[in-house]
Amino acid sequence: MSAISEEKVRGENLFKEISAEDWEPTEIESMCMNCHQDGVTRLLLTKIPFFKEIIVSSFSCPHCHWANTEIQSAGRIQDQGICYMLKVQRKQDLNREVVRGENLFKEISAEDWEPTEIESMCMNCHQDGVTRLLLTKIPFFKEIIVSSFSCPHCQWANTEIQSAGRIQDQGICYMLKVQRKQDLNREVVRADSATTRIPELDFEIPAFTQKGCLSTVEGIIDRAVAGLEQEQPVRRATEPQVAEKIDGFIQKLNRLKQVEEDFTLVIEDPSGNSFVENPVAPQKDEALTVSRFKRTAQQDMQLGLRADDDEPEGARHEDEDQDDMRNEVLMFATNCPECNAAASTNMKLVQIPHFKEVIIMATNCDSCGNRTNEVKSGGATEKMGTKITLHVTDVSDMTRDVLKSETCSINIPELEFELGMAIVGGKFTTLEGLLKDIKDMIVTKNPFVCGDSGTGDRMQKLREFGEKLDKIIAGEMDVHFILDDPAGNSYLQNVYAPDPDPEMTVEKYIRTFQQNEDLGLNDMKTEDY
Repeated sequence: MSAISEEKVRGENLFKEISAEDWEPTEIESMCMNCHQDGVTRLLLTKIPFFKEIIVSSFSCPHCHWANTEIQSAGRIQDQGICYMLKVQRKQDLNREVVRGENLFKEISAEDWEPTEIESMCMNCHQDGVTRLLLTKIPFFKEIIVSSFSCPHCQWANTEIQSAGRIQDQGICYMLKVQRKQDLNREVVRADSATTRIPELDFEIPAFTQKGCLSTVEGIIDRAVAGLEQEQPVRRATEPQVAEKIDGFIQKLNRLKQVEEDFTLVIEDPSGNSFVENPVAPQKDEALTVSRFKRTAQQDMQLGLRADDDEPEGARHEDEDQDDMRNEVLMFATNCPECNAAASTNMKLVQIPHFKEVIIMATNCDSCGNRTNEVKSGGATEKMGTKITLHVTDVSDMTRDVLKSETCSINIPELEFELGMAIVGGKFTTLEGLLKDIKDMIVTKNPFVCGDSGTGDRMQKLREFGEKLDKIIAGEMDVHFILDDPAGNSYLQNVYAPDPDPEMTVEKYIRTFQQNEDLGLNDMKTEDY
């Protein structure tokens, strides 16, 4: 019993104060995260005087010579945070020990800074390649992670970027007017959630169709060209006509790099993590417009910020109401404009391809049989007016769809004919139908040329005008048909869409003061109302 009582079971203090004395660390065999061979992890439990205990962990691999060192606190999280402020007054202060986290992100520059290399499998040949990760910071922007992969076996390479920060509170839209070749060298950070557009070519790269990249304006164009050329050999064998059109479009993209004409590059990113360089920062760049916007519920779902079934109740009902309006014909009571009898007007919301939504209203009178139809624009007055010129060369042009708003005027120079705005109401018809309506209004149903009220000279001129309209409808007369709408709400079908129509030109222009006065825009107050 005495022998047993003399035995002591005690634990030695594992933490010793940090000093220059030798103290063997604990060694543990562990796998190298670089080459996946066996390496050695050394753990040292030590105590910093007047501070606390810490665990120093050091790993080294004898195969690939990869090494890593880190520390961990061996104590609990304190009740309060702490801030140290040291005033350095002498050289000895530089030798003070500091336990801190180093800033991993350094500003992007031409200085050499070795990236982290990781061995990874090539997705092209399935051999081992190398992925290089560079954590960097773009001035006047934020931190990003640049990832570059290269395979020494098949020479395949890939580069992409990821934002090292969070998704921003608002989306961002960059609009760059490229006016000179120097603009092609601007740095561009394009996140995978960004949509890229070139309005002059009706070209768009949708979101999440390409990986994020750190490039230039010229690099964005080259990347788009490479994507279009990828399947061209297959298309030339299976669909030669489609391949020929794509070749023509690729030539247009390549011509942009010559900057023979100004063009606009638009990058719209709902995550707010894309960027276009301002070479004169922090001063304002006149060629670059930056705007922020509030994300829609659909964009939140695409970014993973909201579940697919987490749509707000009000928004769900609003979308359902809009779908119901598009699929339903609304009917309301009115009076016939001819006999004033009770009649009904049908109204429907219609989406015109490559244009916008319009409201079509048709009135049928059961008493006198009168039928009328009218078209109203479903959107606001555009910022600029629109002038559409069609060169009528074939009878097939008569089948083109036409949307003529109330504010649109019609001009046929070869007939010296001009029809002002509001004379013919809004119509959604074909070019043939519009010309027949003009003929009925001016020739057939004109009360001033019918019966005894019409003079022979005037009636003869109008009959000749009607015959010319008949020739245009039959495709026997080569004319130019012009729609001029200061409100920008008229439309003439492009049968070659989405390619340009060789016989049709669409011009945008700034309205005059008088045109704004006619539309009631000069006295309209929309700010601070």
